[in-house]
Amino acid sequence: MAAAALRAQLNAHIAGMYTEGVVDEDTLEELRDEGTAIEVSRLFIYDASEIIDDIDILMEEPEVDFDEVEALTQQLMRCTSSVGAQQVNLACMHFGNFYAIQYKHGCLVSLALVRNEFYIVRHELEIMMQLEEQIAACGPNS
Repeated sequence: MAAAALRAQLNAHIAGMYTEGVVDEDTLEELRDEGTAIEVSRLFIYDASEIIDDIDILMEEPEVDFDEVEALTQQLMRCTSSVGAQQVNLACMHFGNFYAIQYKHGCLVSLALVRNEFYIVRHELEIMMQLEEQIAACGPNS
C-alpha cells in the first residue's frame, strides 16, 4: 500500500481514537509532534500490563494488601496519563471506590473493567504503531 494511503488510514484511525475517547487528543498530538508517540505508547502498554498483572496477583491473596493495591493503582493512573487513556483512568477511579472500603468482590469486578479498558487502548495503539511502522518502511521519499 502506498505511503499516502497508509497516512490517510493512520489519520482516520487516530481521529477515531479521539472520537471514541480512547485517548486524549491533546496528549497524543503532543507526543506525535515530539516524535515520541510510538515509544511512549510501547512503554505505556508494557508498564500498564505489568501493573494490572501485579494488582491481579494482590487481589488473589486471601488477605489483600489494599494499601499496595492503592499504590499500584495510583501508578497505573500516572501511566495512563502518558498517552491520555482517559477511560482507563476513569475505570481506575471506579476501582478505587472499592479498594477504599476494602471490598474485595467490588474490586475484582471493577478490576475487570480496568483490564477491559486497557485492552481497548492497547489494541488501538498497536494498530497506530503498525501503521506508523508500515509508513516508515515505505521510505523517507514516499
